[in-house]
Amino acid sequence: AAQQVAIIGAGASGLCALKCCLDEGLVPTCFERSGDIGGLWRFEEYPEEGRASIYRSVIINASKEMMCFSDFPIPEDFPNYMHNSKIMEYFRMYAQHFDLLRHVHFRTSVCRVAKRPDFATTGQWEVVTESEGKQETAIFDAVLVCTGHHTEAHLPLSAFPGLEKFEGWYLHSRDYKSPQSFLGKRVVVVGTGNSGIDIAVELSHIAKQVFLSTKRGTWVLHRVGDGGYPFDFSYISRFRQLLHSLLPQNAISFLLERKVNARFDHALYGLQPQHRIFHQHPTVNDDLPNCIISGRVLVKPNIQKFTETSAIFSDGTREDIDAVVFATGYSFSFPFLEGCVEVVENQISLYKFMFPPNLEKPTLAFIGLIQPLGPIMPVSELQCRWATRVFKGLQDLPPSTNMLADIMQTKEKMAERYVKSQRHTIQVDYIPYMDELACQ
Repeated sequence: AAQQVAIIGAGASGLCALKCCLDEGLVPTCFERSGDIGGLWRFEEYPEEGRASIYRSVIINASKEMMCFSDFPIPEDFPNYMHNSKIMEYFRMYAQHFDLLRHVHFRTSVCRVAKRPDFATTGQWEVVTESEGKQETAIFDAVLVCTGHHTEAHLPLSAFPGLEKFEGWYLHSRDYKSPQSFLGKRVVVVGTGNSGIDIAVELSHIAKQVFLSTKRGTWVLHRVGDGGYPFDFSYISRFRQLLHSLLPQNAISFLLERKVNARFDHALYGLQPQHRIFHQHPTVNDDLPNCIISGRVLVKPNIQKFTETSAIFSDGTREDIDAVVFATGYSFSFPFLEGCVEVVENQISLYKFMFPPNLEKPTLAFIGLIQPLGPIMPVSELQCRWATRVFKGLQDLPPSTNMLADIMQTKEKMAERYVKSQRHTIQVDYIPYMDELACQ
């Protein structure tokens, strides 16, 4: 009989997991806790617990040429960089074209995934789900976890003394939806990742004043590259990858830093970090320099403490503040997976970011639990192709000691290269990682 595969989540990764299972003759059942597909890319007016949440204006940082699934091109009339509503349109077309929706159980959350008593011989899992208050248990031959890594807000409130006395209001970026309630207010945005800068730029059109607080500065890339072409399309190439492998890291960093500084001098704009450009996950925004040069966004250092009505920054300056948006990122966990994997400070030990190395049978894989320097959709698709072939026994994983050694080596390389942060635990370079997957 065909193997039964449980897929957890019907976002970008869950959809291509369904498609790959069907391609390989497996029988997929996808559990989605909300009432619709799309995961992170589906905008809702109110954040839902356990689901990623975006603001109304979100536009993707990857061009359509780079982000589409391999066997379903994005329509020609869609823009190069798509608004979240367009991405949803594409996902719906994809799901309809490959007839994926009939395999999805909506409004069904996964409570528990546990090894069956005979796991060592069968590799089977017992999956407990809940829908409309009723629990059900089913047996699956394999499980694909496609829940992403943007669901739980990382809000380090203890790092901001005096916040409990602050009389204004504060929120995490996952609770930010639109700028209206900030009209005429003085707002500080904490964090210069993609959400932080996007939100600062959007608020600058409506708020009285926006302050952008950054602990260590950031390098800002732009969507519109040379000649007006999408930046990622011209930048992520085998030729550049070859240069990366031939030239010393410092030389490569110098060239790209010179390029982004030619657009606006990061030191002049208060954003110059201590770290090199390849030592962080890139922030992409085309409008920020405009907002800074026109004074609508003022760049500030880290917040030292809050008073009732103001923020005091580490350079001693004080600003009156009505509201704070913490764009301080996310943490991830898998409470439904009992004892199979452990997440500590966003660190998780997985072979090629997919397979737990210590299972007797390789019948559990994580899809899309990565932060690629490029779009995630094609990466998830390749991950699914490999995982489904492993489930079918067409490909084997190396012995567990080899996998653990590979994991250690990957972690060391990442720690060496990236600034230490919650954000930099699942980073992969686009082409090298895709090649690693492809040659399995």
